[in-house]
Amino acid sequence: MKIFVASLPFQLEETDVKETFEEYGEVSSVKLILDKETGRKRGFGFVEMPNDDEAGKAIEELNGFEIYGRSIAVSKAEDRKEGARRPGFSRDNNRRRDFTRNERSW
Repeated sequence: MKIFVASLPFQLEETDVKETFEEYGEVSSVKLILDKETGRKRGFGFVEMPNDDEAGKAIEELNGFEIYGRSIAVSKAEDRKEGARRPGFSRDNNRRRDFTRNERSW
C-alpha cells in the first residue's frame, strides 16, 4: 500500500521515516518530495508497505503522531489520475490561468 505522509519536519531524512514506519512492518520504499528549483524538502512524501494490514496499522497509529514538535498527517495515498494537474494552472509553464468573466463568474 502506498501511504501519503504530510507535515514532516524538514530535518527528517528518508531513513528516519523508514525507521518510524518499520515499527509496524516491512517498508519497501520511502520517497521524500523535493522542490524542483531549490532541491529542498517540501515536507511531505510517500511510504510503500507491501502488507496492507501493517500499512493500515501504521496509518492508524502514526496519523497525528508528533515528531520534532510537528504533528504529522498520514493517510492512504490517492491514485493520481493520468494527466492530472494542479487546479488553476495551465499547461503553459505552469503559470496561473487568468480567468475571464466568460470562464468563471464570481
